[in-house]
Parts: sequence; C-alpha cells; structure tokens
Amino acid sequence: MKILIIEDEYNLADAISSMLKSKKYSVEIQTDGEDGLEEALTGIYDLIILDVMLPHKNGFEILKELREEKINSKILMLTAKNTIDDKMIGFNNGADDYLTKPFHMEELMARVNVQLRKTNNISSDAMELGDIILNIKTMELCNKNEDHKVKIIGKEFQLLELLMNHANQVMEKEQIFVKIWGYDTECDINTLEAYISFVRKKLKLVKSKINLKAIRNMGYVLEVEDEKVKE
Repeated sequence: MKILIIEDEYNLADAISSMLKSKKYSVEIQTDGEDGLEEALTGIYDLIILDVMLPHKNGFEILKELREEKINSKILMLTAKNTIDDKMIGFNNGADDYLTKPFHMEELMARVNVQLRKTNNISSDAMELGDIILNIKTMELCNKNEDHKVKIIGKEFQLLELLMNHANQVMEKEQIFVKIWGYDTECDINTLEAYISFVRKKLKLVKSKINLKAIRNMGYVLEVEDEKVKE
C-alpha cells in the first residue's frame, strides 16, 4: 500500500511517515505544493495525506486538479483551521476525510486505516467483477458461472486485484509496475509482462470471459464484456 504525504512542516511529515512505515506502508514525502501535485498525478498512491497551506500551490488547488485528472486516490486533508467553510470546500472538491491540526497520531492512523479499507474492499472477503470472484481470504480465483477455481498468490494476486479495481480503465505499464513492485525494486518492466501472462493463464483456467488486453504503447486493461473501456 502506497501513501504520499504532502506537508511543508517536515518534522510533522517525517513523524507521520515513521508511524506509517512502522505499519509496513510504503511512504513518500513532498514538502512543496507543485512537486506534491506532480508526484500525486502519477496515480500510484492508494492514499494522499494533503496539507492545505503549502508553498507554491495550496492543498485545495491540488485536490481540485487531481479530481479533474480523474486521480482516484483517497485524500485525507490536514488543516490548522477548524472552520466548516474550509471543510466544505475540501469535501465539495472531492476530499475523503479532514483532520484539524493539532491531532493525535492514533487518530490519524485510525482515519488512514478506514480510507484504505474502503479502497481495497478489505471489509469484504471477496471482490466480484464480470464472471469472476477473487477471494481475498483464501486467495482463490473462481468463475461464478462455472465450477472452476485456482489459487492466485503473491504478485499475481496483487496485480489482478489492482486491475479489478480499475476495470475497463487503461493503466500504463510504469504505473502498474511501480504500484506492485515499488520504486526501489531491482526488477524491470519485463517482470510485469511475465506476470501479466501468468494472470491471463489463471483467467483462462477458470474459463472467464474477461479479457486482459495489452494496449500498444500504453499499458493494459481488464476488459469486462459489454462495458466501455475508459482511456
């Protein structure tokens, strides 16, 4: 799970980062609004912790641009102002939650967990898409119309889960690769292509009609029958 912190108070950002890393999250920090926006636009983050008051571009501007660009990362906003007007600006522009400074780290952690549960359907034991069911507890892929199931674990599981969460939406190769393997991996893009092949085989084994399609010079899309692909 990847989290981006956009906060110009570095000591606070570092404290938040340390807490999140202790919970095994992958964390990046940006202390400037423009740099933070550029990083957030990669679309690789599950959650963005976004301060309102930032140099060069404020949090509300960043939030608005991210939602206009269809970035669907969960966004938790931080502000020193405890006014209903500020909160309404944030929520009206697509913020998922709002926390007023100063705050207890335990409360921040609780809010982060809530948003990430929503993102990854952790509250449910299974994800459904088209004719397939991905069981999160047993790590099994099955066809709900046929008596076929197969184990799918590790990076294969993560890859299919990611693509199911973005069904009918073209995802760039680099975006998928960084989301699954991270920035610091020694693997290369050929590794992604190999795992795409593995996932295709699993879909074929359960006789799914869902198509994992390569889009030339772009990336991949998990196509569900009779639904429009979004680019």
